[in-house]
Amino acid sequence: MIRLGLVGAGRILPAHLRGYQVLRQAGVDDFRMTGLTSRTRQAAESYVRRGGPPPRPPVSRQPSDPLSVSDVYVSDVQDDVVPEVFDSLEALLASETVDALDISASLPVHHTAALSGLAAGKHCLVQKPLAISVAAGRLMVEAAARRGLSLGVTENLRYAPAVRIARWIIERGLIGEVQMIGRWGLGTAEWSPDRVVAETSWRHTKRLAGGGASLDIGVHLLHELRYLAGPIETVSAVTRVFEPLRYLPSGEAVACDVDDAFFATVAFASGAVGQLTFSWAGHGPPSGLPTGRIIYGSRGSLQGDTLFRDGQAPVSAADLFAAEADPATRDRLFPFGLQDTFALGALDFLQAIVAGRDPEASGRAGLFDLAAAFAICESAALGRPVGVAEVLSGAVRTYQADIDQHYGVVVQ
Repeated sequence: MIRLGLVGAGRILPAHLRGYQVLRQAGVDDFRMTGLTSRTRQAAESYVRRGGPPPRPPVSRQPSDPLSVSDVYVSDVQDDVVPEVFDSLEALLASETVDALDISASLPVHHTAALSGLAAGKHCLVQKPLAISVAAGRLMVEAAARRGLSLGVTENLRYAPAVRIARWIIERGLIGEVQMIGRWGLGTAEWSPDRVVAETSWRHTKRLAGGGASLDIGVHLLHELRYLAGPIETVSAVTRVFEPLRYLPSGEAVACDVDDAFFATVAFASGAVGQLTFSWAGHGPPSGLPTGRIIYGSRGSLQGDTLFRDGQAPVSAADLFAAEADPATRDRLFPFGLQDTFALGALDFLQAIVAGRDPEASGRAGLFDLAAAFAICESAALGRPVGVAEVLSGAVRTYQADIDQHYGVVVQ
């Protein structure tokens, strides 16, 4: 039985709890949540059981947004173990009541919480982005490797059915060699042009968020691109702060000193080229590619769910997977028939602990995503293309230097 400690009780926690709930409903019974801690004791207690202190309400009305998940408590996942609430992570670790940590706390403490957990011999699953800087993330990955512990990042996009099926399409060579890939979107239904829907003003402050849209959303998109098209070598980007003041629902103004828009071209090791754009700014309705993502290959293309192959009629990728994927492939990509991305990520982490390995969305993968996302910021700061390897090694860190100084992160 793997004993999990939950670190953080913010608005993303219900999505994590729903994932664990889906696992239990699927018959996965080898884990229990035995500890919970957060910045305030009341926040932690609000997720233990129904009828206790009420948690904060969800901030999104978009069903696809994990921040829209609500009304899920630990007691919905398990009725045989009541997790102990601790006043601090230190107290949780000292109690010896957990084997692993699920860290969903806000970004500034990802590296400190994970490093404390790893030092105490605990496996760690960390909410994306992996860390406040590449140097901080590198410390986490190195610490896990030294201790032989599993380190994962909650990168739910990797486990999305459309993304995993796209990878299956590419692996089978159905569109040939990937040549071009695009992800483009301006404006959002609930954040644009200047709203702070999640009431997380830290997202718009460099010392607390690291970056803006480039980091918060960029790690998602860059992970997807790497998963589908392979390693990214260089990034050339422009960033902007179009809305220097953002507003909470109460009307309180929040100063924004990190990008609310980025425009990037990425070059892959394979020779493929990608373009991705995202913005929390933009007056008027959101706009973007109708299919969400387009991949062009040497023998066809995948545009959203529609597969176009040279000389053949277009087909649904999901329908093709349903008709042609063998049982082993289905079980590998969607064990127990699971579709919930947080459930799949949590299962991968739990299985990794048992097997003595890292999950698919490993800490090392999260570090690569972090380096690629910060390459957007570094490229914009330097006014030139930046190699992801330069950022990963610390050779390029103009943008991140003051972040590392603020947190006392030693760059090796």
